[in-house]
Amino acid sequence: MEAMKPLMKLCIAKLKQGTLLWLEGFKEACCLHRVVILCLRSRKLLIRTGQCFLLNGFIFLGSMIVLNSVVIPMLFWILPDQCSQISTQVPCSFGGILKLYSVLRLGLIQLFYVFWFYPLYMFSLILSSLWYNDIAKFGFAAMGRSGSSVVESSSPSETLTAQSTAHTERLAGLGGVMVGIGEQVYSVLLLSFFFLEVFATGFIPYVGKAINFLLLSWMYAYYCFEYKWNFSKVALDRRLDYFESNWAFFAGFGVLQFYETYVESDPGGPF
Repeated sequence: MEAMKPLMKLCIAKLKQGTLLWLEGFKEACCLHRVVILCLRSRKLLIRTGQCFLLNGFIFLGSMIVLNSVVIPMLFWILPDQCSQISTQVPCSFGGILKLYSVLRLGLIQLFYVFWFYPLYMFSLILSSLWYNDIAKFGFAAMGRSGSSVVESSSPSETLTAQSTAHTERLAGLGGVMVGIGEQVYSVLLLSFFFLEVFATGFIPYVGKAINFLLLSWMYAYYCFEYKWNFSKVALDRRLDYFESNWAFFAGFGVLQFYETYVESDPGGPF
């Protein structure tokens, strides 16, 4: 029993450290007043942020509201799914027609996705990626920092620095371009496989949703910091090392994004 005490003390210390980092990450994610302050400092940042809200919040989210509140109810009115809406006869003799209506409804909804949602999503994804890089640039400018400067802070979200001058020179020219493209491709593949893991864990009984919640929190936190790291020219291996070293902080930081995305669409909650 005495031999277990050092191990227990170590576990308690690690648990305390992880909890404090998680709380620090959650607190950083809740500092929304910084957005207001930085937007007041930079008109360019305010415009880009407003454009992102307009594209993703008004146009994309508005399209989803129109689909669920207008298009689908209208389809159910035109192509009903119950005999009582067609005839008062009992038993119902319109079973074949109802099946046809069901297929037509599904087909029309899929056409709405194919010709509106999917193109809008791709357009939003490409345009948002460009705008998010601008937001990172304007955000650094509003804070009085440059992307290549060394940033030091007591917060884990600010301790990762940009590449050193020697490393930047070594990656100059065509080699630097190829390395940059390779890192972006690797990053996309990494996030794609990570998303597959998130999807797969959702089917695990009992603990699946809890694991899904943790993985999604990490993924959203990584998304939030990726544009900052891209602008600061931080190498992918340094990003991953830093992310793994501060996993508790990023788990706490991503909680808010998880709830914003999933709890609103599922009033019953993620669990």
